[in-house]
Amino acid sequence: MKIRSITVFCETGYPINGLLLQRVGIFSNHARKLFRDEGFEVQSLRLATPPFGQFVAPIDLAQAAQEYATEAHGDGFEYISMGPAGSDPAEWAAIPNALMSSNRIFLSGSLTTQEGELDLANAARAAETIVKLSTQELHGFANLRFCALANVPACTPFFPAAYSQRERPAFALALEAADLALTCFSQAKSLQEARQCLIDTVNANAARLEAVAEKMQKIYGYEFKGLDFTLAPHPDQVASIGSALEALGLSSFGPHGSLFASTFLTTSLQQAQYRKTGFNGLMLPVLEDSTLALRAAEGSLSVTELLMFSAVCGAGLDVIPLPGDTTPEEIYPILLDLGALALRLNKPLTARLMPIPGKKAGDPTTFNFGYFANSCVMPLQSQKLTGLMTGNEKIKLSQREA
Repeated sequence: MKIRSITVFCETGYPINGLLLQRVGIFSNHARKLFRDEGFEVQSLRLATPPFGQFVAPIDLAQAAQEYATEAHGDGFEYISMGPAGSDPAEWAAIPNALMSSNRIFLSGSLTTQEGELDLANAARAAETIVKLSTQELHGFANLRFCALANVPACTPFFPAAYSQRERPAFALALEAADLALTCFSQAKSLQEARQCLIDTVNANAARLEAVAEKMQKIYGYEFKGLDFTLAPHPDQVASIGSALEALGLSSFGPHGSLFASTFLTTSLQQAQYRKTGFNGLMLPVLEDSTLALRAAEGSLSVTELLMFSAVCGAGLDVIPLPGDTTPEEIYPILLDLGALALRLNKPLTARLMPIPGKKAGDPTTFNFGYFANSCVMPLQSQKLTGLMTGNEKIKLSQREA
């Protein structure tokens, strides 16, 4: 298990409050040292601001992003999330240029409102943004740093979803812990034994992590929001969440039985006792997991199935390779479905979709990136919507009654 990110949530404004940025940088580097002393590998330090529309005009976003990338990196932060666009079309229009200003910057856009509404206009804007970003970097790579958010709260430490509230600095940990599930499930003699092993292992690691975090909270006065044990994977086979799920008895992840396995893992994780923030469920990022990437290439795992698993998992559709000629009109229905699931089930979900220019369904991906496992471009069974579902309304979708 690794700490993927110590994420600091802070309102440093624009022009940037350099003194505050320096202070949270000192805090973050100190935290990294203490966690390493406790035996945990820390991959990155990250900074998340409030939604950028609250502190910078859209016309200035690219310049602000460039300054954040430079100044925050100087204080030790590898990556910066400047939060989601809201309902202002100018905020959405500013995203592509801002992401091109630095590969350290992450941005997002909200599909839902705080009143539990699905914003149809924002879903269309998100689809258009995804397609535009796909042409801005080799292999459509700019979409790695953008996602659409549905019902995602502040202080979620995983990027690109992270953003802060307008309050005192706070922090949380995003964990890369798929290996814990793989070890437990591979060794267990029964489902109950597999569940108890995962609960006990997560609890033991969480207690050690919380002890360090609470020490940091006491020293600096920054609130510890909690841990996000979403069991994020890594392309190394020993850290594959796909392999962990298959260890329960699946011949391959994707066909029938996979929904049960996904539910089993998520509900097991929910029984662990620790301070929680963010998703805390099952993450199925196709290109970040060697087994998921293989199953997608084989055709046993589809976008439709991943959307179905989102009903019981924790993060939604993540790093999905799509045909390069995918249109906004084909992406839009997927975002509506994702937003509907998030609101109806009252859970946070995101969509990080990656159309790859020049590639068609079935073509192999050719990423040269240490955090990706190559796969094949996944076919998209989506058709253009018409009529009432293509308006600019904000539609209330009530939570399912217990």
